[in-house]
Amino acid sequence: MVQGTATSGFKVFNHTMIRVKDPKVSLKFYQDVLCMEFIDKLEFESFTLYYLAFDHSNGADTAEAKSLGRTGREGVLELTHNHGTESDPEFKGYSNGNSDPGRGFGHIAVSCDDVEAACARFTSLGVNFQKKLTNGKMKNIAFIKDPDDYWIEIVPGHRKAGDMF
Repeated sequence: MVQGTATSGFKVFNHTMIRVKDPKVSLKFYQDVLCMEFIDKLEFESFTLYYLAFDHSNGADTAEAKSLGRTGREGVLELTHNHGTESDPEFKGYSNGNSDPGRGFGHIAVSCDDVEAACARFTSLGVNFQKKLTNGKMKNIAFIKDPDDYWIEIVPGHRKAGDMF
């Protein structure tokens, strides 16, 4: 379908939202393991939204610029925390979309320059893998898991001839 006037103002695929049980644990994972930076936070009575993204400014953007630019950029991750889940012993967690195949969400993906080096770093940090580079037919991608069991595909930033994806 050709983009028409009704969607001519659509600019970017801005963000993906996932629900998290404990924001402290999830923020630590996304900031320390994936090196995403915190760009904004919106607090409401029963939930809080945390926004993270990769720094595209080489450290030049201020906290205010990051916050104001949140809705105009691509690749933002929104972590939604429903207050109380972190301390509720009855809370069973959220579905990651993969425990019941074919029922919805599957994963997010992050590209990097060197997938092997990234996976070695993840291993040294004790990150759980869903699929290591040595598993399966596609040896150039891996899947790690975040604290809520969401899958994160790690893919090379540039495809090579013969890559299967």
